[in-house]
Amino acid sequence: MSIQGEMIIGQRIVRGSAGAVRAFNPATRQQLDPEFGLANGDDVEAACALAEDAFDAYRDIEPEQRARFLEAIADEIVAIGGLLIERASQESGLPAARLEGERGRTVNQLRLFAKVVRDGYWQEATLDSALPQRTPPRADLRMRKVPLGPVVVFGASNFPLAFSVAGGDTASALAAGCPVIVKAHSAHLGTSELVGKAVQRAAAATGMPEGVFSMLIGEGRQVGQKLAAHPTIKAIGFTGSRAGGLALVQTAAGRKEPIPVYAEMSSINPMFMLPGALAAGGAKLASGFVDSLTLGVGQFCTNPGLVIGLAGAQFDAFAASAAEALAAKGAGTMLTAGIHKAYTDAIEKRTGINGLTLVGQGSAEGSGCAAQAALYRCDAATYLATPALEEEIFGPASILIACRDEAELLAVARHLEGQLTATVHATADDRPLAASLLPTLERKAGRILFNGFPTGVEVSHAMVHGGPFPATSDSRSTSVGATAIERFLRPVCYQDVPSELLPPALRDDNPLKLARIVDGTLQTAPQSAQ
Repeated sequence: MSIQGEMIIGQRIVRGSAGAVRAFNPATRQQLDPEFGLANGDDVEAACALAEDAFDAYRDIEPEQRARFLEAIADEIVAIGGLLIERASQESGLPAARLEGERGRTVNQLRLFAKVVRDGYWQEATLDSALPQRTPPRADLRMRKVPLGPVVVFGASNFPLAFSVAGGDTASALAAGCPVIVKAHSAHLGTSELVGKAVQRAAAATGMPEGVFSMLIGEGRQVGQKLAAHPTIKAIGFTGSRAGGLALVQTAAGRKEPIPVYAEMSSINPMFMLPGALAAGGAKLASGFVDSLTLGVGQFCTNPGLVIGLAGAQFDAFAASAAEALAAKGAGTMLTAGIHKAYTDAIEKRTGINGLTLVGQGSAEGSGCAAQAALYRCDAATYLATPALEEEIFGPASILIACRDEAELLAVARHLEGQLTATVHATADDRPLAASLLPTLERKAGRILFNGFPTGVEVSHAMVHGGPFPATSDSRSTSVGATAIERFLRPVCYQDVPSELLPPALRDDNPLKLARIVDGTLQTAPQSAQ
Protein backbone atom coordinates (compact mmCIF):
# COMPACT_ATOMS: atom_id res chain seq x y z
CA MET A 1 0.00 0.00 0.00
CA SER A 2 1.45 3.36 -1.04
CA ILE A 3 0.37 6.91 -1.76
CA GLN A 4 0.20 7.74 -5.47
CA GLY A 5 -1.29 11.25 -5.62
CA GLU A 6 -4.66 10.02 -6.89
CA MET A 7 -8.36 10.76 -6.55
CA ILE A 8 -11.34 8.43 -6.41
CA ILE A 9 -14.39 8.63 -8.67
CA GLY A 10 -16.67 5.73 -7.89
CA GLN A 11 -14.63 2.57 -8.40
CA ARG A 12 -12.08 4.32 -10.60
CA ILE A 13 -8.69 5.62 -9.48
CA VAL A 14 -8.08 8.92 -11.25
CA ARG A 15 -5.06 11.16 -11.66
CA GLY A 16 -6.18 14.79 -11.81
CA SER A 17 -5.03 16.78 -14.84
CA ALA A 18 -5.77 20.38 -13.80
CA GLY A 19 -2.39 20.99 -12.21
CA ALA A 20 -0.52 19.47 -9.31
CA VAL A 21 0.10 20.15 -5.64
CA ARG A 22 2.13 18.57 -2.86
CA ALA A 23 1.33 18.08 0.80
CA PHE A 24 3.33 20.09 3.35
CA ASN A 25 5.02 19.10 6.61
CA PRO A 26 4.44 21.98 9.07
CA ALA A 27 7.12 20.73 11.47
CA THR A 28 9.92 20.81 8.88
CA ARG A 29 8.35 23.32 6.47
CA GLN A 30 9.10 20.92 3.61
CA GLN A 31 6.88 19.60 0.86
CA LEU A 32 6.06 15.91 0.76
CA ASP A 33 6.00 13.44 -2.11
CA PRO A 34 4.18 12.57 -4.27
CA GLU A 35 2.51 15.23 -6.38
CA PHE A 36 -1.29 15.10 -6.38
CA GLY A 37 -3.21 15.81 -9.56
CA LEU A 38 -6.04 18.35 -9.27
CA ALA A 39 -9.58 17.75 -10.45
CA ASN A 40 -11.07 19.58 -13.41
CA GLY A 41 -14.68 20.26 -14.35
CA ASP A 42 -15.06 16.89 -16.06
CA ASP A 43 -14.03 15.13 -12.84
CA VAL A 44 -16.68 17.06 -10.91
CA GLU A 45 -19.31 16.13 -13.49
CA ALA A 46 -18.29 12.46 -13.45
CA ALA A 47 -18.47 12.22 -9.66
CA CYS A 48 -21.83 13.99 -9.52
CA ALA A 49 -23.30 11.84 -12.29
CA LEU A 50 -22.23 8.66 -10.53
CA ALA A 51 -23.67 9.89 -7.23
CA GLU A 52 -26.98 10.69 -8.88
CA ASP A 53 -27.09 7.28 -10.57
CA ALA A 54 -26.31 5.55 -7.28
CA PHE A 55 -28.83 7.40 -5.11
CA ASP A 56 -32.03 5.42 -5.65
CA ALA A 57 -30.24 2.08 -5.51
CA TYR A 58 -28.27 3.01 -2.40
CA ARG A 59 -31.17 4.46 -0.42
CA ASP A 60 -33.21 1.29 -1.01
CA ILE A 61 -30.51 -1.08 0.22
CA GLU A 62 -31.57 -3.03 3.29
CA PRO A 63 -30.44 -1.39 6.54
CA GLU A 64 -28.34 -4.39 7.49
CA GLN A 65 -26.30 -4.16 4.29
CA ARG A 66 -25.80 -0.41 4.75
CA ALA A 67 -24.66 -1.01 8.32
CA ARG A 68 -22.17 -3.61 7.12
CA PHE A 69 -20.79 -1.07 4.63
CA LEU A 70 -20.10 1.39 7.45
CA GLU A 71 -18.44 -1.31 9.52
CA ALA A 72 -16.36 -2.40 6.52
CA ILE A 73 -15.07 1.18 6.16
CA ALA A 74 -14.00 1.10 9.81
CA ASP A 75 -12.24 -2.23 9.32
CA GLU A 76 -10.44 -1.03 6.19
CA ILE A 77 -9.20 2.10 7.99
CA VAL A 78 -7.79 0.02 10.83
CA ALA A 79 -6.17 -2.32 8.30
CA ILE A 80 -4.08 0.51 6.82
CA GLY A 81 -2.03 0.29 10.00
CA GLY A 82 0.96 2.44 10.85
CA LEU A 83 1.25 4.02 7.42
CA LEU A 84 -1.90 6.05 8.07
CA ILE A 85 -0.62 7.41 11.40
CA GLU A 86 2.84 8.13 9.98
CA ARG A 87 1.50 10.07 6.99
CA ALA A 88 -1.09 11.97 9.02
CA SER A 89 1.62 13.01 11.46
CA GLN A 90 3.85 14.22 8.65
CA GLU A 91 1.03 16.29 7.14
CA SER A 92 -0.31 17.77 10.38
CA GLY A 93 2.55 17.93 12.87
CA LEU A 94 0.31 16.07 15.33
CA PRO A 95 1.90 13.38 17.52
CA ALA A 96 1.24 9.71 16.81
CA ALA A 97 -0.63 9.18 20.10
CA ARG A 98 -3.12 11.93 19.26
CA LEU A 99 -3.68 10.50 15.79
CA GLU A 100 -4.11 6.96 17.07
CA GLY A 101 -6.84 8.28 19.36
CA GLU A 102 -8.42 10.13 16.46
CA ARG A 103 -8.36 6.99 14.34
CA GLY A 104 -10.19 5.21 17.16
CA ARG A 105 -12.78 7.96 17.26
CA THR A 106 -13.19 7.78 13.49
CA VAL A 107 -13.88 4.06 13.38
CA ASN A 108 -16.12 4.31 16.46
CA GLN A 109 -18.21 6.94 14.66
CA LEU A 110 -18.67 4.60 11.73
CA ARG A 111 -19.66 1.75 14.02
CA LEU A 112 -22.03 3.98 15.97
CA PHE A 113 -23.85 4.89 12.76
CA ALA A 114 -24.00 1.23 11.77
CA LYS A 115 -25.92 0.66 15.00
CA VAL A 116 -28.10 3.71 14.31
CA VAL A 117 -28.99 2.30 10.88
CA ARG A 118 -29.88 -1.08 12.35
CA ASP A 119 -31.97 0.40 15.18
CA GLY A 120 -34.07 2.29 12.66
CA TYR A 121 -35.19 5.12 14.94
CA TRP A 122 -33.89 7.56 12.34
CA GLN A 123 -36.83 6.62 10.08
CA GLU A 124 -39.30 7.96 12.67
CA ALA A 125 -41.96 5.61 11.33
CA THR A 126 -45.37 7.03 12.25
CA LEU A 127 -48.79 5.60 11.39
CA ASP A 128 -52.19 7.27 11.75
CA SER A 129 -55.02 4.83 11.05
CA ALA A 130 -57.84 5.71 8.69
CA LEU A 131 -61.02 6.99 10.38
CA PRO A 132 -63.73 6.51 7.71
CA GLN A 133 -66.62 7.06 10.15
CA ARG A 134 -65.31 10.40 11.38
CA THR A 135 -66.71 13.65 10.01
CA PRO A 136 -64.78 14.59 7.99
CA PRO A 137 -63.16 11.17 7.38
CA ARG A 138 -59.42 10.78 7.95
CA ALA A 139 -57.28 9.02 5.35
CA ASP A 140 -54.70 6.38 6.23
CA LEU A 141 -51.53 8.40 6.85
CA ARG A 142 -48.02 7.06 7.29
CA MET A 143 -44.73 8.95 7.57
CA ARG A 144 -41.05 8.09 7.47
CA LYS A 145 -37.78 9.93 6.89
CA VAL A 146 -35.95 9.51 3.58
CA PRO A 147 -32.47 10.65 2.50
CA LEU A 148 -32.04 14.01 0.78
CA GLY A 149 -29.75 12.90 -2.04
CA PRO A 150 -26.04 13.17 -2.85
CA VAL A 151 -24.03 15.12 -0.26
CA VAL A 152 -20.73 17.02 -0.54
CA VAL A 153 -18.42 16.84 2.47
CA PHE A 154 -15.50 19.23 2.90
CA GLY A 155 -12.60 17.80 4.90
CA ALA A 156 -11.42 19.83 7.89
CA SER A 157 -7.85 20.94 8.55
CA ASN A 158 -7.74 20.24 12.28
CA PHE A 159 -8.93 16.61 12.24
CA PRO A 160 -7.21 14.65 9.44
CA LEU A 161 -9.37 11.60 10.22
CA ALA A 162 -12.40 12.31 12.41
CA PHE A 163 -13.69 15.32 10.41
CA SER A 164 -12.31 14.36 7.06
CA VAL A 165 -12.79 11.79 4.31
CA ALA A 166 -14.53 9.16 6.45
CA GLY A 167 -15.33 11.42 9.38
CA GLY A 168 -18.62 12.28 11.04
CA ASP A 169 -20.22 14.09 8.10
CA THR A 170 -19.45 11.25 5.70
CA ALA A 171 -20.51 8.57 8.18
CA SER A 172 -23.84 10.23 8.98
CA ALA A 173 -24.63 10.96 5.34
CA LEU A 174 -23.87 7.40 4.27
CA ALA A 175 -25.93 6.13 7.20
CA ALA A 176 -28.86 8.24 6.01
CA GLY A 177 -28.66 6.68 2.54
CA CYS A 178 -26.92 9.57 0.76
CA PRO A 179 -24.01 9.07 -1.65
CA VAL A 180 -21.04 11.24 -0.65
CA ILE A 181 -18.51 13.23 -2.64
CA VAL A 182 -15.61 14.41 -0.47
CA LYS A 183 -13.56 17.48 -1.26
CA ALA A 184 -10.25 16.48 0.36
CA HIS A 185 -8.49 19.13 2.43
CA SER A 186 -5.19 20.30 0.98
CA ALA A 187 -3.52 20.00 4.40
CA HIS A 188 -3.63 16.20 4.43
CA LEU A 189 -3.69 14.92 0.89
CA GLY A 190 -1.87 11.64 1.46
CA THR A 191 -3.97 10.83 4.51
CA SER A 192 -7.09 11.53 2.45
CA GLU A 193 -5.99 9.23 -0.35
CA LEU A 194 -5.32 6.37 2.06
CA VAL A 195 -8.70 6.73 3.73
CA GLY A 196 -10.55 7.38 0.47
CA LYS A 197 -9.24 4.16 -1.02
CA ALA A 198 -10.29 2.35 2.17
CA VAL A 199 -13.86 3.59 1.63
CA GLN A 200 -13.67 2.52 -2.01
CA ARG A 201 -12.55 -0.98 -1.03
CA ALA A 202 -15.34 -1.26 1.53
CA ALA A 203 -17.92 -0.19 -1.05
CA ALA A 204 -16.76 -2.83 -3.48
CA ALA A 205 -16.59 -5.56 -0.84
CA THR A 206 -20.15 -4.93 0.38
CA GLY A 207 -21.75 -4.54 -3.06
CA MET A 208 -22.54 -0.84 -2.93
CA PRO A 209 -23.53 1.07 -6.10
CA GLU A 210 -20.46 2.50 -7.77
CA GLY A 211 -21.25 6.17 -7.18
CA VAL A 212 -21.84 5.84 -3.45
CA PHE A 213 -18.46 7.50 -2.76
CA SER A 214 -15.98 9.72 -4.59
CA MET A 215 -13.12 11.93 -3.42
CA LEU A 216 -11.76 14.88 -5.34
CA ILE A 217 -8.71 17.08 -4.86
CA GLY A 218 -8.75 20.69 -5.97
CA GLU A 219 -8.76 24.34 -5.04
CA GLY A 220 -11.79 25.19 -2.93
CA ARG A 221 -13.00 28.19 -4.87
CA GLN A 222 -13.06 26.14 -8.05
CA VAL A 223 -13.75 22.48 -7.32
CA GLY A 224 -15.47 23.18 -4.00
CA GLN A 225 -17.75 25.85 -5.38
CA LYS A 226 -18.55 23.76 -8.46
CA LEU A 227 -19.62 20.91 -6.23
CA ALA A 228 -21.70 23.22 -4.03
CA ALA A 229 -23.46 24.67 -7.07
CA HIS A 230 -24.05 21.39 -8.89
CA PRO A 231 -27.77 20.55 -9.20
CA THR A 232 -27.16 16.92 -8.23
CA ILE A 233 -25.96 17.90 -4.74
CA LYS A 234 -28.70 18.16 -2.09
CA ALA A 235 -26.74 19.08 1.07
CA ILE A 236 -23.28 20.17 2.22
CA GLY A 237 -21.23 19.32 5.31
CA PHE A 238 -18.37 21.68 6.18
CA THR A 239 -15.98 22.34 9.06
CA GLY A 240 -13.67 25.33 8.76
CA SER A 241 -13.46 29.10 8.80
CA ARG A 242 -16.40 31.48 8.99
CA ALA A 243 -15.42 32.96 5.62
CA GLY A 244 -15.34 29.54 3.97
CA GLY A 245 -18.62 28.45 5.51
CA LEU A 246 -20.43 31.63 4.58
CA ALA A 247 -19.15 31.39 1.00
CA LEU A 248 -20.75 27.95 0.73
CA VAL A 249 -23.96 29.17 2.35
CA GLN A 250 -24.14 31.99 -0.20
CA THR A 251 -23.55 29.62 -3.11
CA ALA A 252 -26.13 27.15 -1.84
CA ALA A 253 -28.73 29.86 -1.25
CA GLY A 254 -28.18 31.33 -4.72
CA ARG A 255 -28.86 28.10 -6.58
CA LYS A 256 -32.06 27.56 -8.55
CA GLU A 257 -32.80 24.94 -5.90
CA PRO A 258 -31.31 26.17 -2.60
CA ILE A 259 -29.91 23.41 -0.40
CA PRO A 260 -28.95 23.15 3.29
CA VAL A 261 -25.37 23.82 4.35
CA TYR A 262 -24.30 22.39 7.69
CA ALA A 263 -21.22 24.47 8.37
CA GLU A 264 -19.31 24.49 11.64
CA MET A 265 -17.44 27.77 11.55
CA SER A 266 -16.49 29.85 14.59
CA SER A 267 -16.63 29.53 18.37
CA ILE A 268 -14.71 30.97 21.34
CA ASN A 269 -16.30 28.66 23.93
CA PRO A 270 -16.60 30.87 27.03
CA MET A 271 -15.90 29.52 30.51
CA PHE A 272 -17.59 31.14 33.53
CA MET A 273 -15.57 30.80 36.74
CA LEU A 274 -18.01 31.55 39.55
CA PRO A 275 -16.75 32.72 42.97
CA GLY A 276 -17.42 29.54 44.93
CA ALA A 277 -15.54 27.42 42.40
CA LEU A 278 -12.53 29.76 42.48
CA ALA A 279 -12.53 29.75 46.27
CA ALA A 280 -12.68 25.96 46.39
CA GLY A 281 -9.84 25.29 43.94
CA GLY A 282 -8.75 28.17 41.74
CA ALA A 283 -5.21 26.89 41.16
CA LYS A 284 -6.45 23.48 40.04
CA LEU A 285 -9.00 25.10 37.73
CA ALA A 286 -6.26 27.30 36.25
CA SER A 287 -4.12 24.26 35.50
CA GLY A 288 -7.04 22.44 33.87
CA PHE A 289 -7.93 25.51 31.84
CA VAL A 290 -4.37 25.88 30.51
CA ASP A 291 -4.23 22.19 29.61
CA SER A 292 -7.49 22.59 27.68
CA LEU A 293 -6.32 25.81 26.03
CA THR A 294 -3.06 24.33 24.75
CA LEU A 295 -4.38 20.86 23.85
CA GLY A 296 -3.58 20.21 20.21
CA VAL A 297 -1.87 23.63 20.07
CA GLY A 298 -5.28 25.23 20.61
CA GLN A 299 -6.55 23.92 17.28
CA PHE A 300 -9.79 22.42 18.55
CA CYS A 301 -13.10 24.02 17.64
CA THR A 302 -13.99 23.79 21.36
CA ASN A 303 -10.84 25.61 22.51
CA PRO A 304 -11.68 27.89 25.52
CA GLY A 305 -11.06 31.38 24.17
CA LEU A 306 -12.71 33.32 27.03
CA VAL A 307 -12.70 33.00 30.82
CA ILE A 308 -15.22 35.19 32.62
CA GLY A 309 -15.36 35.85 36.35
CA LEU A 310 -15.92 38.45 39.05
CA ALA A 311 -13.04 40.87 39.66
CA GLY A 312 -11.26 40.46 42.98
CA ALA A 313 -8.58 38.53 44.82
CA GLN A 314 -9.85 35.11 43.76
CA PHE A 315 -9.90 35.98 40.07
CA ASP A 316 -6.46 37.60 40.40
CA ALA A 317 -5.11 34.41 41.96
CA PHE A 318 -6.65 32.35 39.16
CA ALA A 319 -4.98 34.61 36.58
CA ALA A 320 -1.60 34.28 38.30
CA SER A 321 -1.90 30.49 38.48
CA ALA A 322 -2.93 30.29 34.84
CA ALA A 323 0.02 32.45 33.77
CA GLU A 324 2.40 30.23 35.74
CA ALA A 325 0.99 27.07 34.22
CA LEU A 326 1.15 28.57 30.73
CA ALA A 327 4.82 29.48 31.10
CA ALA A 328 5.60 25.77 31.35
CA LYS A 329 3.93 24.98 28.02
CA GLY A 330 6.14 24.56 24.99
CA ALA A 331 5.47 26.02 21.56
CA GLY A 332 3.64 23.41 19.48
CA THR A 333 3.58 22.92 15.73
CA MET A 334 0.44 24.21 14.05
CA LEU A 335 -1.33 22.29 11.32
CA THR A 336 -0.39 24.41 8.32
CA ALA A 337 1.72 27.40 7.41
CA GLY A 338 -1.48 29.35 6.68
CA ILE A 339 -2.98 28.61 10.10
CA HIS A 340 0.31 29.56 11.74
CA LYS A 341 0.45 32.88 9.91
CA ALA A 342 -3.17 33.65 10.77
CA TYR A 343 -2.43 32.94 14.44
CA THR A 344 0.69 35.11 14.62
CA ASP A 345 -1.09 37.93 12.75
CA ALA A 346 -4.00 37.78 15.20
CA ILE A 347 -1.65 37.88 18.21
CA GLU A 348 0.14 40.89 16.74
CA LYS A 349 -3.20 42.61 16.17
CA ARG A 350 -4.17 42.17 19.82
CA THR A 351 -0.97 43.81 20.99
CA GLY A 352 -2.29 47.25 20.15
CA ILE A 353 -5.77 47.03 21.71
CA ASN A 354 -6.29 49.54 24.52
CA GLY A 355 -7.30 48.01 27.81
CA LEU A 356 -6.03 44.53 26.91
CA THR A 357 -3.04 43.26 28.91
CA LEU A 358 -0.83 40.26 28.21
CA VAL A 359 -0.65 38.32 31.50
CA GLY A 360 1.06 35.09 30.41
CA GLN A 361 2.80 33.30 27.57
CA GLY A 362 4.07 29.85 26.79
CA SER A 363 7.56 29.06 25.63
CA ALA A 364 8.63 30.63 22.35
CA GLU A 365 11.03 27.82 21.50
CA GLY A 366 9.99 25.53 18.70
CA SER A 367 10.68 24.58 15.11
CA GLY A 368 8.64 24.89 11.96
CA CYS A 369 5.18 26.38 12.33
CA ALA A 370 5.42 26.63 16.13
CA ALA A 371 2.88 28.70 18.08
CA GLN A 372 3.55 30.45 21.38
CA ALA A 373 0.52 30.35 23.66
CA ALA A 374 -0.82 33.68 24.96
CA LEU A 375 -3.18 34.73 27.77
CA TYR A 376 -4.69 38.20 27.98
CA ARG A 377 -6.85 40.09 30.46
CA CYS A 378 -9.28 42.97 30.27
CA ASP A 379 -12.28 44.25 32.15
CA ALA A 380 -15.82 43.62 30.98
CA ALA A 381 -16.35 47.20 29.82
CA THR A 382 -13.36 46.92 27.47
CA TYR A 383 -14.58 43.60 26.11
CA LEU A 384 -18.10 44.86 25.52
CA ALA A 385 -16.81 47.96 23.72
CA THR A 386 -14.19 46.21 21.53
CA PRO A 387 -15.61 44.05 18.72
CA ALA A 388 -12.10 42.83 17.77
CA LEU A 389 -11.94 40.89 21.05
CA GLU A 390 -14.94 38.81 19.98
CA GLU A 391 -13.08 37.36 16.99
CA GLU A 392 -11.98 33.75 17.25
CA ILE A 393 -8.25 33.13 17.27
CA PHE A 394 -7.62 29.61 16.03
CA GLY A 395 -4.81 28.59 18.33
CA PRO A 396 -3.68 28.65 21.99
CA ALA A 397 -4.85 32.15 22.94
CA SER A 398 -7.49 33.19 25.46
CA ILE A 399 -8.77 36.26 27.33
CA LEU A 400 -9.64 36.62 31.01
CA ILE A 401 -12.56 39.01 31.51
CA ALA A 402 -13.01 40.58 34.95
CA CYS A 403 -16.58 41.72 35.70
CA ARG A 404 -17.45 44.27 38.40
CA ASP A 405 -20.50 42.37 39.62
CA GLU A 406 -22.98 39.66 38.74
CA ALA A 407 -25.02 42.01 36.58
CA GLU A 408 -22.01 42.74 34.39
CA LEU A 409 -21.16 39.03 34.18
CA LEU A 410 -24.68 38.34 32.92
CA ALA A 411 -24.35 41.25 30.48
CA VAL A 412 -21.22 39.67 29.00
CA ALA A 413 -23.08 36.36 28.65
CA ARG A 414 -25.95 38.07 26.82
CA HIS A 415 -23.47 39.87 24.54
CA LEU A 416 -21.79 36.69 23.30
CA GLU A 417 -22.32 35.35 19.81
CA GLY A 418 -23.49 31.77 19.25
CA GLN A 419 -21.10 29.13 20.56
CA LEU A 420 -20.45 25.42 20.29
CA THR A 421 -19.95 25.24 24.04
CA ALA A 422 -20.34 27.26 27.23
CA THR A 423 -18.83 26.07 30.51
CA VAL A 424 -19.71 26.95 34.10
CA HIS A 425 -17.54 26.16 37.09
CA ALA A 426 -19.66 26.40 40.21
CA THR A 427 -20.21 24.99 43.67
CA ALA A 428 -23.43 24.77 45.67
CA ASP A 429 -22.82 28.32 46.89
CA ASP A 430 -22.91 29.50 43.25
CA ARG A 431 -26.26 27.94 42.42
CA PRO A 432 -28.32 31.19 42.39
CA LEU A 433 -25.88 32.85 39.95
CA ALA A 434 -25.61 29.68 37.88
CA ALA A 435 -29.41 29.48 37.68
CA SER A 436 -29.52 33.08 36.43
CA LEU A 437 -26.84 32.33 33.85
CA LEU A 438 -28.22 29.07 32.48
CA PRO A 439 -31.19 30.45 30.43
CA THR A 440 -28.83 32.78 28.56
CA LEU A 441 -26.37 29.99 27.87
CA GLU A 442 -29.16 27.82 26.50
CA ARG A 443 -29.77 30.53 23.91
CA LYS A 444 -26.08 30.93 23.14
CA ALA A 445 -24.60 27.42 22.99
CA GLY A 446 -25.19 23.91 21.72
CA ARG A 447 -23.51 22.20 24.69
CA ILE A 448 -23.41 23.47 28.27
CA LEU A 449 -20.82 21.96 30.63
CA PHE A 450 -20.61 22.22 34.39
CA ASN A 451 -17.28 21.78 36.16
CA GLY A 452 -15.45 20.45 33.13
CA PHE A 453 -13.49 21.65 30.13
CA PRO A 454 -14.89 21.92 26.58
CA THR A 455 -12.11 20.21 24.63
CA GLY A 456 -13.04 16.60 24.04
CA VAL A 457 -16.29 15.73 22.26
CA GLU A 458 -17.84 12.36 23.05
CA VAL A 459 -19.28 10.44 20.08
CA SER A 460 -22.59 9.29 21.54
CA HIS A 461 -26.35 9.45 21.17
CA ALA A 462 -26.86 12.56 23.34
CA MET A 463 -23.91 14.66 22.11
CA VAL A 464 -24.59 18.01 20.42
CA HIS A 465 -21.74 19.59 18.50
CA GLY A 466 -23.42 22.60 16.99
CA GLY A 467 -24.83 25.90 18.12
CA PRO A 468 -26.33 29.23 17.11
CA PHE A 469 -24.66 31.30 14.40
CA PRO A 470 -21.73 31.78 13.89
CA ALA A 471 -20.82 28.53 15.62
CA THR A 472 -22.76 26.81 12.86
CA SER A 473 -24.86 27.87 9.92
CA ASP A 474 -27.85 25.85 11.21
CA SER A 475 -28.35 25.62 14.97
CA ARG A 476 -30.99 22.89 14.64
CA SER A 477 -28.44 20.16 14.02
CA THR A 478 -25.26 18.55 15.31
CA SER A 479 -22.20 17.30 13.44
CA VAL A 480 -21.25 14.78 16.16
CA GLY A 481 -23.42 12.10 17.70
CA ALA A 482 -26.19 9.82 16.54
CA THR A 483 -28.65 12.61 15.69
CA ALA A 484 -26.21 13.98 13.08
CA ILE A 485 -28.02 11.66 10.66
CA GLU A 486 -31.06 13.95 10.81
CA ARG A 487 -29.25 16.61 8.75
CA PHE A 488 -29.49 14.45 5.64
CA LEU A 489 -33.10 13.29 5.96
CA ARG A 490 -36.54 14.71 5.19
CA PRO A 491 -40.06 13.49 6.03
CA VAL A 492 -42.44 11.94 3.48
CA CYS A 493 -46.09 11.20 4.19
CA TYR A 494 -47.88 8.32 2.41
CA GLN A 495 -51.66 8.80 2.16
CA ASP A 496 -53.85 5.79 1.30
CA VAL A 497 -50.92 4.13 -0.47
CA PRO A 498 -51.69 0.43 -1.25
CA SER A 499 -50.05 -1.84 1.29
CA GLU A 500 -47.97 -3.68 -1.31
CA LEU A 501 -46.40 -0.36 -2.37
CA LEU A 502 -45.55 0.90 1.11
CA PRO A 503 -41.91 0.95 2.21
CA PRO A 504 -41.02 -1.78 4.73
CA ALA A 505 -40.84 0.71 7.62
CA LEU A 506 -44.56 1.51 7.22
CA ARG A 507 -46.09 -1.88 6.44
CA ASP A 508 -48.62 -3.33 8.85
CA ASP A 509 -46.50 -6.43 9.47
CA ASN A 510 -43.46 -4.23 10.37
CA PRO A 511 -40.86 -6.50 8.71
CA LEU A 512 -37.98 -4.33 9.94
CA LYS A 513 -39.26 -4.73 13.51
CA LEU A 514 -39.05 -1.00 14.22
CA ALA A 515 -40.30 0.93 17.19
CA ARG A 516 -43.10 3.06 15.69
CA ILE A 517 -45.67 5.63 16.71
CA VAL A 518 -49.11 4.23 15.89
CA ASP A 519 -52.12 6.48 16.43
CA GLY A 520 -50.08 8.66 18.75
CA THR A 521 -48.76 5.84 20.92
CA LEU A 522 -45.20 4.55 20.90
CA GLN A 523 -45.07 0.85 20.10
CA THR A 524 -41.77 -0.77 20.95
CA ALA A 525 -39.94 -2.92 18.43
CA PRO A 526 -41.36 -6.47 18.25
CA GLN A 527 -38.99 -9.20 19.35
CA SER A 528 -37.60 -11.59 16.78
CA ALA A 529 -38.84 -15.20 16.99
CA GLN A 530 -36.35 -17.47 18.73
